[in-house]
Amino acid sequence: MTAPSPPPAPPGSPRRPPLAPQQPQPQPQPQPQPQPQPQPQPQPQPQPQQPSLPRRPRVGVDFHTFDGVFQGSRSHLLGLYGAAVRQAPEIDFVLLSGRPQALADALPAFRAPNVHCEPLPPGGGLARLGWQLGLARRRLGIDLLHLQYRLPLWPFGPCAVTVHDVLFETHPQFFSPGFVRMARWTGRRSVQRAALLLTVSDFSRSEMARLYGLAPERIVVTPNAVDPARFHPPAAPGSAAAAQEAALLAAHGLQPGSYACTVGRIEPRKNHAGLLAAWARLPRPRLPLLVIGQRDGGGDGLDALLDEDGLRADVRFLERVDDAALPVLLRHARLFAYPSFAEGFGMPVLEAMASGVPVLTSAGTALSEVAGAAAVAVDPHDPAAIAAGLRALLDDAAARERAAAAGLARAAGFRWEAAAAVFVAALRGYFAGAGSGGAARP
Repeated sequence: MTAPSPPPAPPGSPRRPPLAPQQPQPQPQPQPQPQPQPQPQPQPQPQPQQPSLPRRPRVGVDFHTFDGVFQGSRSHLLGLYGAAVRQAPEIDFVLLSGRPQALADALPAFRAPNVHCEPLPPGGGLARLGWQLGLARRRLGIDLLHLQYRLPLWPFGPCAVTVHDVLFETHPQFFSPGFVRMARWTGRRSVQRAALLLTVSDFSRSEMARLYGLAPERIVVTPNAVDPARFHPPAAPGSAAAAQEAALLAAHGLQPGSYACTVGRIEPRKNHAGLLAAWARLPRPRLPLLVIGQRDGGGDGLDALLDEDGLRADVRFLERVDDAALPVLLRHARLFAYPSFAEGFGMPVLEAMASGVPVLTSAGTALSEVAGAAAVAVDPHDPAAIAAGLRALLDDAAARERAAAAGLARAAGFRWEAAAAVFVAALRGYFAGAGSGGAARP
């Protein structure tokens, strides 16, 4: 079939050729690409190995003494750890107590991120040392467990032990035979097995080294101290604090400076009988003596002594005094008497000196180390010597002022921050030796 002719062009218009039909455009052929020459591959460089971040060391503390009355070991733990947790933020401290919330509220430092107050189930010493502490350390991942005097029967890991004294070895006459046998067995076991061994005085360290054949440098001394916010001289007259202190004294029927004071559990070792015998030698009218302390079965003979020496009107016993009242009663005493037969430290002496009160105490044991020359030192076995020391203070106001000033200066050298620095250095040394994270086990 013939294609139709195009229509004629209009007159006068140029003649245009018809549009040529589109031809398919040739597709470009792929050109062969040159093959790349194999290049030598760089050898992988060994990467420096990143050190693994060690797990934070975790120290557990048997704080069961917080659940009872205020006593020396409780004061020691509160003061030492109140400072240590601030100085060692890289260590987690797990404080085990039957009252964990009350313990957390006891000190602002115990609310720090590295402090964890955990419950300790109720139970006596057998349950606590038998299985409770060991199970708690497993549950809480504790690396080093810190206890006072005794290791658990099954510690499940390394322990630090603070042996405050070894008086059960050196002065067994002041303890029951059963207690002496138990304390000697547990004491020797603790000393032999402790990963970290501590005590509170040079006197106790030397006695431990002598009795147990230890090198003295193995025993770390973390001395007791005082909290100046709690134990200090009386408030300025006319201040609101002075009015509060006067009201507390009045509630106990007392006035500032109108009495002498002694503080400590009523037991034979504290020598209350010797103090009362010395008090009976003082001329009448005698200054009232306030005896603060719980009876632990050793004060039964004191009542008879009061009647024999006519002291009942001059001596008053306070068995239970709350934590807030004790420092006030102490700081307003005219003098403080503490003729104990033997002490591993003697916290009441230090607290009295820090309160600006003149002190009479015993010569010997750790009391000489604590008091130094700042107290009147007497032979505790001689009531006449005790009475003479008392009269030296009671009859001479200038002597009392000198003793009070010397005591304040002496007490200023005992601070928890210093004790905690020694303790934290010992912890860091232990964990550095035990391995990264303190996970080593004996």
